[in-house]
Amino acid sequence: MRFACLGSGSRGNALIVARGRTRLMLDCGYPVRETERRLARLGLAPADLAGILVTHEHSDHTAGVCKLAHKHGLPLWLTHGTLKGIPGDVSGLPQLNVIDSHSPFGIGELQLLPFPVPHDAREPAHFVFSDGAHRLGVLTDTGASTSHIEAMLSGCDALVLECNHDLDLLMNGDYPQALKARVAGPYGHLDNDSSAGLLAAIDRSRLQHLVAAHLSQHNNTPELACAALARAMGCAPAWIGVADQDEGFAWREIV
Repeated sequence: MRFACLGSGSRGNALIVARGRTRLMLDCGYPVRETERRLARLGLAPADLAGILVTHEHSDHTAGVCKLAHKHGLPLWLTHGTLKGIPGDVSGLPQLNVIDSHSPFGIGELQLLPFPVPHDAREPAHFVFSDGAHRLGVLTDTGASTSHIEAMLSGCDALVLECNHDLDLLMNGDYPQALKARVAGPYGHLDNDSSAGLLAAIDRSRLQHLVAAHLSQHNNTPELACAALARAMGCAPAWIGVADQDEGFAWREIV
């Protein structure tokens, strides 16, 4: 199993997970042409995708979902709440799959284990991907950790983990007070220290890859995010990967 990122941040998010001939896109926050360009960077075309999983309806995760699905005939998987809130036209799509955020399901060679998260969306769900031998956990938009999230992410071989902001930078920055409260609130986004606390609470014994994701361009830096996660891991900050807004990250193999 391998995974790569088209980009991660407030201007757009998309991740690719692949096992054999099954290649799934998680979210699509970029216009169609930009998505196609970023896929090509990874050696893929939209026709190579088995479909798109959608975590929640916010535009940085869904801006290109419906148009890409219509243009290339791609199936979608999303919760009922996300379906109700997603921007764009879902009528006429080749396959629209409404999922339960507590019920595993399979797509090709991958098994998907969804889990609900506290975020200011209608029915957000994130995912653990499994090929039967390895597990990749992805968590990019949640205001707080929960015991269920920690149970789902324990024992993963790879993690893509939100490190949205440094709390001091956010609180001392120029965001309006209401936006600061939203971002830092229980239905907002994880700060670096909270992400490190989540990491410290789970079983990390199998972890081969750890990537900090969804970093704020105004209220965080890769150095601060990596330092926080490295303290929890007891490793050098250089071992921690970062999902960049413009470049994402290249293919990573789970062995």
